[in-house]
Formats: sequence, structure tokens, C-alpha cells
Amino acid sequence: MTQGDLLGLVFSYVYAFSLLLLIEAVRRWRNYPTDFTRKFVHIGAGMWIWGILLLFDHWWLAIIPTATFILFNAIFLRYHIFSAMDPKEGATPGTVYFAFSCTLLLFLFHEGWDQQTGSLRGYEYLAMSGIMAMTWGDAFSAIIGKRFGKHTYQIIKNRKLSIEGSIAGFVFTFAAVAITLHIMTPISLSLVLIGGLAAAIIATALEAVSPAGTDNLSVPIGVALLLFLLGI
Repeated sequence: MTQGDLLGLVFSYVYAFSLLLLIEAVRRWRNYPTDFTRKFVHIGAGMWIWGILLLFDHWWLAIIPTATFILFNAIFLRYHIFSAMDPKEGATPGTVYFAFSCTLLLFLFHEGWDQQTGSLRGYEYLAMSGIMAMTWGDAFSAIIGKRFGKHTYQIIKNRKLSIEGSIAGFVFTFAAVAITLHIMTPISLSLVLIGGLAAAIIATALEAVSPAGTDNLSVPIGVALLLFLLGI
């Protein structure tokens, strides 16, 4: 274990619990609805993956925080410990799936992690692209859909979405993945844009056909696998 690994472990848990406590405190202070605050937890948690990538020198240590939060999030959900993340009624295992997806993608695409430091390594850009699609696309499809969604549609039972929310999800997924590819790979701008567009299309489609909460599985995994198959 290197100093980077140790700092990564410490900072990951300090950051995660500080994020939860802070947003829970803000929720109680301002009386924000859980549907609103949970998306800020969602974004804050997803963006910490950049911290994991930059701090850890070994991938098998890097997945410890995300793997343990599979269990932690299941406990939080079961006992409704953080209302900012899990509502008392109608909660789904989405937060559990979120941590599972991060763990799985970092495990699958860890090749090259131990050879270099920083963000430019091996195949981690595929994991990061999937996670960023989930982090930004899913969050803003829900935020915009809840606030401005007027035109609804439904493809599967008990899963009603809005056109406005889906458009927002498409745009934010495209931007998040394109920026990730630009930062983490040396590919041309045209391939960056193609990758972002492909990710936005598959993410929007998968969200529309995924039962509530399971889009935290289907979207990141689907985006990462599609980019891998496209050779981007």
C-alpha cells in the first residue's frame, strides 16, 4: 500500500460521510424534498470517482470504498438513516446499484492502472465515461423532468418519464462523456463527439426501458460496454 492508496482510503470515507451529513443537514434546514437532495448526493458521489482515480495507485484498493458502500447503502436504505438519500416511502435500491456499478466498472476496466499515475492510464476512461453518464445524465433528467416535465411518455409498466427530462439527460450525458473522453484519452475531437453522442443515445434509451432504480445499473454499464465495442 502506497501513501496515495492510504490517502485515497481516508479521503474517500471522509468525503462520503461528510457529503451525506452535509446534505442531510441542508435538507432538514431548508426542508427540501428527498427527490431533490438525493440528486445532489448522486452527483457528489459520482464526481468523487475522479478523486479515486487520482489518489489510488492500485486498482484493487481503489474499489474498496465503492464496494463497501454497496453494503453501507443497503443499510442506509433498509433503516432510512439518511432521508436526503432515501425517502421513507417509495425508495428503490438505486443507491446500492450506483455503488455496485462503480465497483464493477473499475474492476472490469482497471488494465493499466498500476503502470502510471494520474488520470491518463489505460482503460479507466471507459469506466469513467459510464459513471459520468450515470452521474450527470441521470441526475439532470430527473431534476429537469420533475421541474419542467409537461409531456410524458411510458415504454414499460410503472415507469413514466417526460420528454423534457429525457432531452436533459441526453444533453448532460453527451457533455459529461465527451468531456471525460477529451480529458482522459488522446483521441481526435471527432471521435470524442461520436463517443459522446453514442453514449447519450444508449443512455437515454436504457433509462426509458429500465425499471425504477435499475438505470443505475443499465446506463453506466451500457455506456462503458458500447464505447468498448466501438473501439473508442
